Amino acid sequence: MRSGTRTARATAAAFLAAAAVALAPLPTAQAAPATKVLHAAPHGTGTSCTSGHPCSVEGARDAARNVTGRDVRVELADGTYELRTPLKLGADDSGVTWAAARGARPVLSGGRALTGWSANADGTWTTKVPNGVVPRQLFVDGERAVRARGESCAASVCDATRTGMTGAQATGISRWARPTDAEAVIRVRWRNYHCRIASVTGDTLAFAQPCWTNSASGTDRTGPAWDSTAVDSARYSKVAFFENARELLDQPGEFVYDSAARTVTYLPRKGENPRRFHAVTPATENLLVLDGAHDVHITGIGFAYAAYSQPSTDEGYAGMQAGLTLTGATGPVDHAGRFYTKPAAALTVRGGRHVVVDHASFTRLGGAGAVFEHGTQDSTLTRSRFSDLSSGAAYFGDTDPMPAPELAGAHNTVSYNTIRRTGVEYTDAVGIWAGYEAGTVIDHNTLEDLPYSAVSVGWGWNQPEAQQSVLRANRVTNNRITDVMRVAYEQHDGGAIYTQGAQPGTVVSGNYINRSAYGNTERDGNGIYLDEQSSHITVSGNVLTRLGYKWVSNWADYGIDNHATGNWTDTDTPALAGTGSTLTDNHTKLDRLPAEALKVAAAAGAEGHDRVEQLRPDLARTGTATQSSTDGTAGAARAVDGDTSTDTRTLAEPGAWWQVDLGAGRHIGQVEIWNDASMTTAGFDVRLASSADFSDATTVHVTGKALRPTVLATDTRARYVRVELTGTGRVGLAQVQVHP
Repeated sequence: MRSGTRTARATAAAFLAAAAVALAPLPTAQAAPATKVLHAAPHGTGTSCTSGHPCSVEGARDAARNVTGRDVRVELADGTYELRTPLKLGADDSGVTWAAARGARPVLSGGRALTGWSANADGTWTTKVPNGVVPRQLFVDGERAVRARGESCAASVCDATRTGMTGAQATGISRWARPTDAEAVIRVRWRNYHCRIASVTGDTLAFAQPCWTNSASGTDRTGPAWDSTAVDSARYSKVAFFENARELLDQPGEFVYDSAARTVTYLPRKGENPRRFHAVTPATENLLVLDGAHDVHITGIGFAYAAYSQPSTDEGYAGMQAGLTLTGATGPVDHAGRFYTKPAAALTVRGGRHVVVDHASFTRLGGAGAVFEHGTQDSTLTRSRFSDLSSGAAYFGDTDPMPAPELAGAHNTVSYNTIRRTGVEYTDAVGIWAGYEAGTVIDHNTLEDLPYSAVSVGWGWNQPEAQQSVLRANRVTNNRITDVMRVAYEQHDGGAIYTQGAQPGTVVSGNYINRSAYGNTERDGNGIYLDEQSSHITVSGNVLTRLGYKWVSNWADYGIDNHATGNWTDTDTPALAGTGSTLTDNHTKLDRLPAEALKVAAAAGAEGHDRVEQLRPDLARTGTATQSSTDGTAGAARAVDGDTSTDTRTLAEPGAWWQVDLGAGRHIGQVEIWNDASMTTAGFDVRLASSADFSDATTVHVTGKALRPTVLATDTRARYVRVELTGTGRVGLAQVQVHP
């Protein structure tokens, strides 16, 4: 390991030396005495580009190329710029500012309006789709509609193999009029799959290729080699749902696309009138593409209704991690994900230098918001808003661990952005992804309501191809991350902040993380997750509360030299694996955040607010815990010690129970029940009583398994709190909290 570290550092030094040359200021033309202002408007024409006769955006681009000195500002008037093809800027377009005119809110749109709706007898409405458009999303008066979907199908019925799946008869798919327009949506831990049905034979479903092969095991291209999250793996438990079949169209706000008739059929929500509403489907990918441009400033421009066409093709969506997919029927063997494909984005910057995007908005997108790739350096994405995106918000860098210096991502900044409700369709996507980046800063962003991890830095797992890389000196600081790894989306094994790979000098500091995987059923939703080979990382001064599992996870022995210090959290300190890793001066097992922690949390994020969810006092921590029996793993007190990563368990017996004596009668407003690793506590009563014999107990029954946590509002007075099985089995708990 030490020898490998010396080699990696030597390689890093060589990279940084080369990068210094690549990052040297580029020569620019002599600036003109005054800025030349060109005007563009949604229906602009011609080449004069004056305020009285504005150009189209393409016309303004072409006019800017003819300006001597290149001190040019293109101002976009208010309105929607409907693009049938991307607006492309290259090296010849360097040095130009693209900005909203004063008081204007221009929007580049890839949408196509769907009009001419006709009523059907069943309350649905249908319209024709323009040629060349394949509607995958539909927005009605700005609100996202849902592709018609059915219920989940358990693996016992929909049994997935490398070649297909059973269940066509039990699900009714064999009787659908157009099953080959429908897709199976599958979630396996951190992966998400969308593959179209290709044929139905008896009870067997076959799927479009190469989507299904790339989603299954055996390609030797799906890494790491030890991975067991393919559709035909032991971890596969069900199809989350099938979607886009007319037979599934039964809920208001759903739609279906018929590829043969080229129609969209929609079931309106209450109050919607298809004769008057505005329905738009994303149709154009990549609204703005900068390829090799430098010193470009894009400010105050909106991006909406950009498409992402790949999932609707035979490639489908074979999700690998973080919104990247495996594509192509064949390809080189590589278990570190070097050849995975990023999602299509509304804004793409390739090989950019000193590109600034600020005060932009990205909304109602079929794919991702922005991608900065192929050696983009010294560029900034700041003070922008992302909401209602099918994939992730922002992607920085690439998946090659040792690219040529001119192709390495370095010194980029993602700051003061607000990211909410992304990954709506592709739930394995993350908010901000940085691959093999050096010196990238992710600072003061607000990320809320995301299905999987919020911020992901690094790539390559523990694979040989990834063990020497350009990763280093990245900073994830002062971000506000709340309500992520949302349980409803069933994506597991992630964290609010997630890292991979050795990255000397990387710092994770000053972040406020609240409710990551809160209410989960598995203990794999973390606060800060130093995964696979993560090494040489400092985690300091973060505030982490209400997490489904560990506040910091460094589980792998080959992740070394990580240091967590001065953090605040409501759970106990987990062990850190790896040579040289340390935990020092952390403030753990808190049931109230002290003033210093509140100050850090309030300062985090893009919006400058001071809203922090204070912890509630936990009466159970000072109580006396007992249980009906023990299986020898741990005593009853384990469940009140503030550590959700360890468990207490009873024997399997009728009426098994665990309880805590608070010492005196207290008002109890809320009880949290945290399940253990094996999720053994299921079908149980929570009983609250003033007397030790529970003769005066108030009882709340919980059907099914306890979550992490199951939260019960109680509003009663009691001294004793008991968790008691109503059937046969174990009481297995990680923690019980009792709040006044």
